[in-house]
Amino acid sequence: MNQNNFTEKSSVVCLDAAMVKRIRERGQLTQLYVSKVVGVTTDTISRWENNRYPTIRRENALKLAEALEVPLDDILLKPVAESTDAEVAVRKSSPVLWLFLAALALVVMWLAFSFFSVPPPPAVSVTADRILPNFAGPGSTVPVQVNLTHRTQSGGVILREYFPKGWKLVEAFPPASSLDNVNGIARWIIKAGDDRARVVYLVQVDSATKMNSEASFQGDIIASREGNQSAVPIQGESKMTVAPFHWADSDGNGRIDDGEMLEGSFTIEDMAGVHLDWHDLEMLWDADSYLWDARKKQFVPQAQKP
Repeated sequence: MNQNNFTEKSSVVCLDAAMVKRIRERGQLTQLYVSKVVGVTTDTISRWENNRYPTIRRENALKLAEALEVPLDDILLKPVAESTDAEVAVRKSSPVLWLFLAALALVVMWLAFSFFSVPPPPAVSVTADRILPNFAGPGSTVPVQVNLTHRTQSGGVILREYFPKGWKLVEAFPPASSLDNVNGIARWIIKAGDDRARVVYLVQVDSATKMNSEASFQGDIIASREGNQSAVPIQGESKMTVAPFHWADSDGNGRIDDGEMLEGSFTIEDMAGVHLDWHDLEMLWDADSYLWDARKKQFVPQAQKP
């Protein structure tokens, strides 16, 4: 049975794990990107590439091939029956021949490297850290910071953030180059020469989010320099708890104390370019406590007790 008949008739196919990884890296695609296209987790992509799941459903294989932008046959194992006579002969050759060929290849590679090697392009180095508040009230707006902790001196940067579906990015600085509030994806293109230290944005929590649930953020940052690219996940904080507490109330006790107010003032300063209301935060600080008004979608200060 040839490969086409196999893939057409079988609901399960065998992946060539090494080829999947090679094609993804050759196309400079991240596991996170591929997982989003296929509709699986990054752990699943990793297991496919490490042959932990040697067989997968054909529909997932088709999505994987689409994400990698190659025909389906390119990522499937070739049945033994399709091996050529030359391949069969090589399999039957003695181990001594294999050792000889391997040694010869190493010598040729060493000679080529010695005489023709050129310095590799400078390594692309870029990292980023995300800062999130501990809590977010359903329907409230919370600040998010992504600090660019190290950057190359030339080339551009693309920053991608994935926030929870149903939440909406309402304001950003710099403005997002691309925004999909339906699926929770924002992208920023930071061109060469722009030496900004951070990207900040405000995201509104879905008012239907369940209390005490955990919301997750993911993202990656891609740098380019002299034709060389790298993509690394954004580090730092990635989760916050949905609860009736203000973003500045780091311990979630229903009041803004002096230490939290000080940290809140630093956050507002770092979030320059977007609107965080200092007056509202000051009112909660002056009050003995506060409550979340779900109808008004705002935090309401409570008068001090006599």
